[in-house]
Amino acid sequence: MTVLRNLKNRINAFKTDESGILTVEALMIFPLMLWSITFTFTAFEGFRQSASNLKAAYTISDLVSRETNEVTDVYFNSLHDLAGKMINNRSDVRMRVSLIEYDEDNDVHEVRWSTVRGFDNEWNNNNIQEIKDRLPPMPNTDTLILVETSNEYIPTFRPGWDFATGITFENFIFTRPRFTNRISCNLAMTPFVCDNTG
Repeated sequence: MTVLRNLKNRINAFKTDESGILTVEALMIFPLMLWSITFTFTAFEGFRQSASNLKAAYTISDLVSRETNEVTDVYFNSLHDLAGKMINNRSDVRMRVSLIEYDEDNDVHEVRWSTVRGFDNEWNNNNIQEIKDRLPPMPNTDTLILVETSNEYIPTFRPGWDFATGITFENFIFTRPRFTNRISCNLAMTPFVCDNTG
C-alpha cells in the first residue's frame, strides 16, 4: 500500500508542478512562430515581385510607344537590363516585344517586327494567329505594341513545402504607339522579324 500511495503522491505532485513550463511552451511554439514569419515573408516577397514584374512590363511598353526613331538591338538590350533591375530578383527576365498591324480585309494580324530576350521564338506572320483571341479589337491598318515578360519566382526561404516553387509571373501588355502608327526597326539579333515595308 505504501508503494501505491507513494506513486499516487508523485503523480499528483507532477500534475501540479509548473516549474519549466515556460521552456516547454517556448519549445513548442518557436517552430510555429518561425514558420509563420518565413511564410509571411515569402508570400509578401512573391506579391512584391509580381507587382514589380507588371510595372516593368508597362514601363517597357510605354517607352517603346513613345519612340519616333527606329528601334535597335541595343535599345532592346537596354530595356531588358532595365526590366531586370526593376524586378530585382534572382531569376532571369524573359522579354518579347512586337509591333503588330491589323489587316481588316483579310482579318489577320501581321507582325511588323518582333524581338526576344530569353524566349525561344519571336512572333511572325505564321504564328501570330495563335494569340489572335488575346489581342484587342483593332481598326484597319492600326498597330499595337505587344510586350510579354516572364520571370520565375525563387523564394528566399522555403518554409517547409513547395507552395512557392514553380511559379512563373507572365505579363501580356499591349499599347498603341503614341506619335506614329509605324515604328521602324533595325534588328539583327536572332530570332527576330523586321519588316519596314507596307
